Order: sequence, then C-alpha cells, then structure tokens
Amino acid sequence: MTDISLEIISPSKTVFQGQVTSVNVPGTSGSFQILKNHAPLVSTLEIGELRISIEDQKRYFAISGGTIEVLNNKVLVLADSVEDVEEIDLDRAIESKERAEKRLSEKNPDIDLERAKASFLRAMNRIKLKEAYNK
Repeated sequence: MTDISLEIISPSKTVFQGQVTSVNVPGTSGSFQILKNHAPLVSTLEIGELRISIEDQKRYFAISGGTIEVLNNKVLVLADSVEDVEEIDLDRAIESKERAEKRLSEKNPDIDLERAKASFLRAMNRIKLKEAYNK
C-alpha cells in the first residue's frame, strides 16, 4: 500500500511523480528515510543516492544536492540535478570523472577547484550507483 505522495523535480523536468511507501535521501547531516506520517521537515540534500520504494519495488536515482520538504504525507524534492540509475550513461560518467581528475591534478590557477571537486563527486556518485544497480 502506497502512503506518500512524492514529486522529484529538477530544473529541467519532473523526474518522478506518484505514490510511494518510502523515500531515502542523502541529507547534508546524513541520510534519512521518510515514511507515512513523517513529521514536517525541510532539509538540504547533498550528492548521493535517492531511493524510493513502491510496494515491493525499488527505484534509484543519482542526486546532486537540492532540498526536500515533507508535509502531510507529501514529499517534494527539488534537486539541483537528478538522474534515474537506469538512464545513467556509464561511459559519459567515466569521461566526466577523468576530466575532473585532470583538472584537479593541474596546478593551473585559472581552474575553479571547488567546481572540479563537485564535478568529480557527481561523476563518482553516478558511476557507483550505475555499477551497484545496473540492470
């Protein structure tokens, strides 16, 4: 029985909209789970795995931060970027990781190191999830 209304939105599209039994997200203070009748909550999210359960089925998403709001069994995830694991292009993620590693290893003062680190972490998250849940 599904008990929670979930909407996952990225800047470019609605990634998921429907009824679920649970939502697991990577909060900035640690991962946490949302179940039916969860207390109202607003939190920030970091790079990691967003997992939803629909009855006996699970779906996995790579998320790159954002916010979550929980109120009256409605959950809204506003993601900086989010990708269904089934849609991740592993070769593209590996190339992104390699580009970020190259930028991080260069001593060029014109390179934004924080941006390169974030790119590396996003790529590693996508690779890890694709390899863990490849179907």
